[in-house]
Amino acid sequence: MKFALKHLKLAMAGVAMMSTQVLADTHFLIPGGPGGGWDTTARAVGEALVKSGLESNASFQNMSGGGGGRAIAYLIESGNKKGDMLMVNSTPIVLRALSGKIPYSYRDLTPVASVIADYGAFVVRDDSPFKSWKEVIARLEVNPGSVTVAGGSARGSMDHLVAAQAVKAAGVDGRKLRYIPYDAGGKAKAGLLSGEVKMLSTGLSEALDMAKSGQARILAVTAPEPIADYPEIPTLKSLGYDMEFVNWRGFFAAPDLPQAKLDEYTVRLQKLVQSKEWEAVRARNGWLNLFKPQHEFIEALEAQEAQLKVVMEELGFVRR
Repeated sequence: MKFALKHLKLAMAGVAMMSTQVLADTHFLIPGGPGGGWDTTARAVGEALVKSGLESNASFQNMSGGGGGRAIAYLIESGNKKGDMLMVNSTPIVLRALSGKIPYSYRDLTPVASVIADYGAFVVRDDSPFKSWKEVIARLEVNPGSVTVAGGSARGSMDHLVAAQAVKAAGVDGRKLRYIPYDAGGKAKAGLLSGEVKMLSTGLSEALDMAKSGQARILAVTAPEPIADYPEIPTLKSLGYDMEFVNWRGFFAAPDLPQAKLDEYTVRLQKLVQSKEWEAVRARNGWLNLFKPQHEFIEALEAQEAQLKVVMEELGFVRR
């Protein structure tokens, strides 16, 4: 009887312990279509959370439209009624608010944390006549509109801005660059591979997918120094052009998020970036860890907003 009672107590203790260790099931809202940087990031984070045992399951919802505005509106309207829901976003949430492309800014949401940094990359098809970034610049110097450049978002967006800054560093008028916008990164990739455009401005992680499949070549990246995981890819600085750009990617929640839930998300994401499962995902995509909890994340957003406003005015994307 004592033996049975002892085991009953142990079993009840085990149930109590399990009840305090119920894993989350996070729904990731992606403001663009499949294949783009937001999609890649959200799915990679979800994959690593589950594999590391930090979550029981992760689900994903792509919601294109309005330059990301549709997904932001959905998150605001849904509030916390849908359970655990995080929206991935990046530099474009700042750019599009500055340009008036969306009626919202990061201030309308609850910034949770930044997680990674991704560099810009310039990609051509594997059979492209352009063998180097310098050859692209040489063509643009003769005719700035002769090289069509695709991006997974509208004119004046991040893909456009990064490409315009890159050619400007080489002495070419970035305002004359012939930029072709696509709705999401996957469609921009398809535009390059089909021959509709001659070059793609995108994130390094998306460029690596194309390069590893043998479909495309990466001419240059916007990192300040060679990337440890991919040292063979030239940086603009190594080629003699004084330009660098890093795109943060992070997560936002509904504006009325309770503090306890914010703390829970923060701890979970911090544990994630310290896991071996995350390290495998990070290295595979050529990302840098950029974990910043809410207060540091907001400070970085405010600083980037001020910096990008100046750049966008210089390039004529917004009026002074």
